[in-house]
Amino acid sequence: MSEQEARWIEQALQGNQTAFGFLVDAYRKPVFSVCYRMLGNSNDAEDAAQESFIRAYTNLKKFDPTRSFATWLLSIASHYCIDQMRKRRLATVSTDVLPAEIIADNNAPNPERELRQNEKEKRIQNTLMTLKPTDRAAIVLRYWHEYSEVEIAESLDLTVSAVKSRLFRARRALAEAWAASPDSESVKKRRTHESPAF
Repeated sequence: MSEQEARWIEQALQGNQTAFGFLVDAYRKPVFSVCYRMLGNSNDAEDAAQESFIRAYTNLKKFDPTRSFATWLLSIASHYCIDQMRKRRLATVSTDVLPAEIIADNNAPNPERELRQNEKEKRIQNTLMTLKPTDRAAIVLRYWHEYSEVEIAESLDLTVSAVKSRLFRARRALAEAWAASPDSESVKKRRTHESPAF
């Protein structure tokens, strides 16, 4: 945790809402990203991100300053999303694409590349939605936020061995879902007939 972050937390604990606003600005994208990957659409992700920050603010006194603030905050977001998915108990498939502000900008408009990227993001999101909520949280934290297995265990209240097991099963399930996806067949067929120039 940086010194600036520690100061903001200390000031927020004393009731300074502006200081907490700085923390919100610093973590808005990672929290939204976790919520989006967990819930599958932008509207639900925005609501979940907002609720996660509200919960972080109201529980800030419980934050252990020896821990990473980012880990603590994303843990709140992950648990909130898991609770929301359990309440739904219905499989949801996203038709949204990742909002432009969290897709890397290569400074050159390329509609074909953007279309391919959007299709890939949609396919990734649909494949993620096949996982159980806790497995999805583990995958998102590991591969989108580069958390270690120890940090994931801490965030999701699991043992490290349970995290390893969940990641292994989730990767296998994702690979099977990806291979079984109708999109994978159309991509294979299209590629066999494409010109070598492409």
